[in-house]
Amino acid sequence: MKINNIKKKFPIFKKKINGKNLIYLDSANSSQKPQSVINRMSYFYENEFSNVGRSVHTLAVEATNAFEKTRDLVQKFINSKYREEIVFTKGATEAINLVASTFGDKFINKGDEIILTELEHHSNYVPWHFLRETKGAVIKFSKLNDRLEIDPDDISKLINNRTKIIAVTHISNVTGGVTPLKKIIDIAKSKNIPVLVDGTQGAPHLKLDMQKLDCDFYAISCHKLYGPNGLGILYGKKNWLDQLSPYQGGGGMINEVKKENISYAETPTKFEAGTMQTAEVVAFGESIKLIDKLGIKNIYDHEEKVLNYGIEKLKRDNNVHLIGSPKEKASVISFTLKGIHPHDIATILDDDGVAIRAGHHCCQILHEKLGVPATARASIGLYNTLEDMDILYESINKCKKIFS
Repeated sequence: MKINNIKKKFPIFKKKINGKNLIYLDSANSSQKPQSVINRMSYFYENEFSNVGRSVHTLAVEATNAFEKTRDLVQKFINSKYREEIVFTKGATEAINLVASTFGDKFINKGDEIILTELEHHSNYVPWHFLRETKGAVIKFSKLNDRLEIDPDDISKLINNRTKIIAVTHISNVTGGVTPLKKIIDIAKSKNIPVLVDGTQGAPHLKLDMQKLDCDFYAISCHKLYGPNGLGILYGKKNWLDQLSPYQGGGGMINEVKKENISYAETPTKFEAGTMQTAEVVAFGESIKLIDKLGIKNIYDHEEKVLNYGIEKLKRDNNVHLIGSPKEKASVISFTLKGIHPHDIATILDDDGVAIRAGHHCCQILHEKLGVPATARASIGLYNTLEDMDILYESINKCKKIFS
C-alpha cells in the first residue's frame, strides 16, 4: 500500500466543499476515517452484533473474540508487556480521568504535588485540578523555554519529596513540539515517581514502544488515530493497574456480588464497566492494520516532508507568525496572521475547501503565556500532500487580500 495514493482509501475526500476539493488540515482535532474502518463497523452491526463477555451463544462468543482480538492488536502496536495493560475507555479524556481519580484516591493527600507543564491540553490539567479541589493537592507547572519546548531540567527542579506523579504531553497540539519523554521518565524513575503521558497527538505520528519508553500510563485517542469516535485506550503498567480500584461500578467489572460484599474482576476488566463500545473497538483494529501496512516510520517521514514544506512556504510571508520553534516537531503548524482574527482566517479558508481549526485548542494556559486569545492551526495527517500546503498558502494570501 502506497502512502501517496492513500486519500483514495478515505471516502470523505470525494466530497466537495463550496465546489472545491476538501483540503483537510484538522487531524489534530479528529482524523478522517478510512473505508475499511467504516465497513468494519457496518459489517459488525449487520452480521455480528452482540454484547461481549456475558452470553455464551454464538454471536456473543464471536463478538467477544473480535473485541479481544483488537486488544491483542493494540498490545502489539504499542509493545506493552501484557495484554492486561490495555484498557478500553470512551476516550483519552476518560483514560486520564481514570488515572487521576483512582491514583489520586489512593496515593494523593493534602499537600502532595503533581507536576504538569504549560503545554498541557485541558484534558491533562482539569482532572488533576479536581484533586486540587477535593484533596488539597498542589499543582506545579514546568515552564517552557524560549522555543516553547518542555525542559526536563526544569521538571527536575520542581521535584521534591511531596511529588506524587508527573503528567506530560507527548506532542503539543499547538506547537507540534515532541517532548523529550525518555529524559523526563528517567529523571522520574530515579526518584520513584510515576509518569502519565497524554499520547493523543503522539500515537498517530510516532512509533510507540511502552517497554522502551517505560512510562507508567499512556493515554490514546482512537478518533485521532483514524478510528471511530467514542473510544480511547489507557495503557497502564500492570503493577499499577492491579493496585488501583475500579473507576466505575456496574455490570461486567465484578467477580462476585453479595449483599454484604462485592469482589471485582481482574485487570483490565475491572476498569471496563457496563456495555462496552464493541463495534468501535472491533473497527479500531482496522485502523491499526492500516497503519501497520503503511508503516509508522513511512507515515512519519511523509508527514515530516509535508510539514517542513508547509513551514518553509509560510515563513516567506512576514505577516504570518508561527507559534513556537521546537527543535523536534511533528504534524502541527499553528500561526497568527497580522491584523486578522484566527476565526476569520478559518472562515475564509473554508471558502476554498481548506479545513483548519481556530481557537485556543483547549490550551488556554499556553495562549495566555503567548499573550493571544487564539491561533489558527493546520494539522497534518497521513493523507495530506505537498499540494495541500500549496493550497493552504494560496488561501492565506486570499485572506490577506480580503482584509487589506
